[in-house]
Amino acid sequence: MSDPSNVMWKQVIFSLAKDLEKVVMPIFGKPEAGKNVGTNVSGDITKYVDKVAEDMTLERLKSLGVNIVSEEVGFVDLGSEYTAVIDPIDGSYNFTAGIPIFAFSFALFQREKPVYAALYEFATQNYYEAIPGKGAFLNGEPIRVRPLPPAKAAVSFYTRGRGVGLIRRVKRVRVLGAIAVEMAYLARGTLQGVVDIRNYVRPTDVAAGTLLVREAGGKVVDETGKDIKIHLSAEEKMNLIAASDGELLRVILEEVNSDGS
Repeated sequence: MSDPSNVMWKQVIFSLAKDLEKVVMPIFGKPEAGKNVGTNVSGDITKYVDKVAEDMTLERLKSLGVNIVSEEVGFVDLGSEYTAVIDPIDGSYNFTAGIPIFAFSFALFQREKPVYAALYEFATQNYYEAIPGKGAFLNGEPIRVRPLPPAKAAVSFYTRGRGVGLIRRVKRVRVLGAIAVEMAYLARGTLQGVVDIRNYVRPTDVAAGTLLVREAGGKVVDETGKDIKIHLSAEEKMNLIAASDGELLRVILEEVNSDGS
């Protein structure tokens, strides 16, 4: 078994993502991909594509000696001080529906300290990385958030009715169905905000995206404005607000916490 501290994580995770691509892309948009094969640790339905992708990912990561937190099986404790928080297919509904917005999401922690994060977008073959203290990267090139005045900003916004006044204060609202991908788009400057206030997302959904946004110069907080801390859990649910800069973040928090929403 490998010593996780000596693993070349970029090479390992990129190779894993490409192997996943070979396995899952042949069933992209096909009925078999969305077949229900059980329930995950949170009680949500597990789709066939989720199971196939997770089985390969677990097998590969276990051989490296790291603990694993995954949406389908929960916490796999191998007694390591390193823990990988993964979502092998973020956006699996999109995948089964034939919508090409989905990705493999990976974040590695030493105890609770982030070490490395990556996201591989299968449809575009874009590989995003976050290296704590060194920045965020897309296909090896540095990326940064792109702040815009709120009235010109594009924001991904998931709500069940709360904070809808935000729609009037930004230029565009997107809902792409894969929050890890949307956070990567924020990190690269094609979105200015990502908001999910349904008390729905889990650390497996947003661990890699959070590191990407922060390393690209953005902010990731909860609805009170407090920096989000990624817990090594597959079951915890949270609200999340990510923004390119403080001005947009202030507008989002105002609307999310408005008595009129």
